[in-house]
Amino acid sequence: MIASLLCFCSLLLTDHPAGMEAGDEAFFSIDYPDAISRYESALRVNEADPEVLWRLARVFVCTGEVAEGPARDSLFHAAEHYARLCIRTDSSVGEGHTWLAGALGYLALDAPLRDQLSLTRELLSEADRALALNANDDAAYSIKGSCYRALGNVGWLQRQIASLFVGRVPPGGYREAETALKKAIALAPLVMRHEYELAVLYIDSGREEEAEAALLHAATLPIRTAIDRPRLEKIKKLIAALEAARSGRSSMPTD
Repeated sequence: MIASLLCFCSLLLTDHPAGMEAGDEAFFSIDYPDAISRYESALRVNEADPEVLWRLARVFVCTGEVAEGPARDSLFHAAEHYARLCIRTDSSVGEGHTWLAGALGYLALDAPLRDQLSLTRELLSEADRALALNANDDAAYSIKGSCYRALGNVGWLQRQIASLFVGRVPPGGYREAETALKKAIALAPLVMRHEYELAVLYIDSGREEEAEAALLHAATLPIRTAIDRPRLEKIKKLIAALEAARSGRSSMPTD
């Protein structure tokens, strides 16, 4: 009994609860339900641990990426909730800002235009805060790159109309997207997302040869998150479409 008590006291005196390590193991094994369970268990030991809170935000983003229907939105809201708790607990933890930016990016996809603009501005602000705290945060660069790519797809007239009726559209576009995504790749060259997003940027900007090279490289990268599996299938389809377009058999898909 004394040994058990000492073990429990030792757990309370550690920087982070043991469940966090088990949660990390489950997360990197792409067992997201188990990771959530482990992190929530760790949070019961210390409900104000920012390291657990940002990990919960991350796993809810990654779970939401492969979810469908109403559950998808609720998962991203859960990610936002935990990221904001992390920042409120300790704003110096960069990952809290990173995964808040990640959650906001997905929430913006289905939001009304006015909300999209405010979410985009906050996303870029949070990604910048993350990078100010950790200049080697590849995820923050990748999120920024995706956001700038979306902004690059907003035409001049659309920007003017949006600015007139719903507020200023954040500056930035393809050039800023390429810079951010190349930085993410330099920091984490084995992450499929970064290379894939760069390829999509090249497709959007009409640079199809560079897009094909990026896609071919992305197809060789390991599956690290659940979304990488459907992403790999999309990569194969895009490569086939680029090859067909080059031979004159068809055109690139527009979606």
